[in-house]
Amino acid sequence: MSRSRAFSLVLPVYVPSLLLSAGQGILVPTLPLFTQQQFEVNFSLVSLVVAGAGLGTLLGDVPAGMLIERWGRKPVMVAGTIAAAIATFLMGTTPLLAGAFGLFPAFALLVLLRLIAGVGSAMWNLSRMAYIADVVPLADRGRALSTFGGVGRIGTFVGPFVGGLIGLWFGLEASFYIAGAMSAIGAVISVFAITETRHVTGRAGKHMQWSVVGAVARRHWRDLTAAGSAQIFAQMIRAGRQLIVPLYGANTLGLTVVEIGSIVSISSAVDMSLFLPAGILMDKLGRKFASVPSFIVLAIGMAMVPFAVNYTTLLVATCVMGFGNGIGSGTMMTLGADLAPKEATGEFLGVWRLIGDSGTSGGPLAVGAIADLIGLGPAAFCLSGTGILAAVVLVVFVRETLVSPARIVRAPSPVNSV
Repeated sequence: MSRSRAFSLVLPVYVPSLLLSAGQGILVPTLPLFTQQQFEVNFSLVSLVVAGAGLGTLLGDVPAGMLIERWGRKPVMVAGTIAAAIATFLMGTTPLLAGAFGLFPAFALLVLLRLIAGVGSAMWNLSRMAYIADVVPLADRGRALSTFGGVGRIGTFVGPFVGGLIGLWFGLEASFYIAGAMSAIGAVISVFAITETRHVTGRAGKHMQWSVVGAVARRHWRDLTAAGSAQIFAQMIRAGRQLIVPLYGANTLGLTVVEIGSIVSISSAVDMSLFLPAGILMDKLGRKFASVPSFIVLAIGMAMVPFAVNYTTLLVATCVMGFGNGIGSGTMMTLGADLAPKEATGEFLGVWRLIGDSGTSGGPLAVGAIADLIGLGPAAFCLSGTGILAAVVLVVFVRETLVSPARIVRAPSPVNSV
């Protein structure tokens, strides 16, 4: 990828991504503990709050993909970041409602706000993916999207440690206010830095055509089924680790919020250091060359969690997971962008993200349910199994999407026939 193209993505894509991911990283050590302490709920209900953002993305993925083609990339980016900013900020106020109206209404509001933040995240992520697919050719796309993912990992490196300190010094509620403010700054940058790149297809307007989504899903069902299955398993282990590490550290090992935040941040440092090698692997050797080893190593690290007996051993397990996740930076985004038809990029990516985000939601929910039934250790082993399944499906059922420019032939889109 040329330096000029990489630089052109810095302000419109990478800087807002850094801000939003750092804000969400702040919540990694604080949100589960905030929910436990303020609402006195079990693991399943804590996991419901953590998974709420993923459930929101499930609701928002397909409509967001359609809006990208109706309204354009820029309006959806801005609207999504504003929604996420407001919802995140308001989460910190839910204890006030609990004092006035009781725990249940306040807890329900917290879940609702997480859902809204998830819808905003769907709008943000899909519009950025579509923007990169518009402006970056296939031969450079792996590096562009791995950098996008890597910048997000830088945010998740900084965020958890900062979140732990914020929770210790100012209270857990303060983390939501700071995370919301960071998302708001990202929205302001998007207003001034983004140039609209939507291709004119004759489908612009106020009304969304669900028939286009159906046509895209029917035409590409084989890719969506095979690659989508791998993505579900991959996102389950990725999302599940964000819940199981704080809960295992706090409830099994008795670690403080600062210690948990430092563990997550150090793991994220390992993770973020690998996004450039991951992009080179994808663009030089193939998408599967990066993704398959990634999920195997993630599974190994997750299986190490139940054997952790103190801060150091839990840190080692999370760093192994960080290494695995790092070498897979941007793999699922790149695979989706490769498979997306040019004339219906938004709709395809909406369905693609819908499939993956079902795994993002399912991972934390599985952790909570299994932990309540038989413990956090068995929950970690189950998540490890999903990582192995992701690797197996990719090897056996998913085609390699990196092809030479001479072999790239785009089939006609079904969009104009529906």
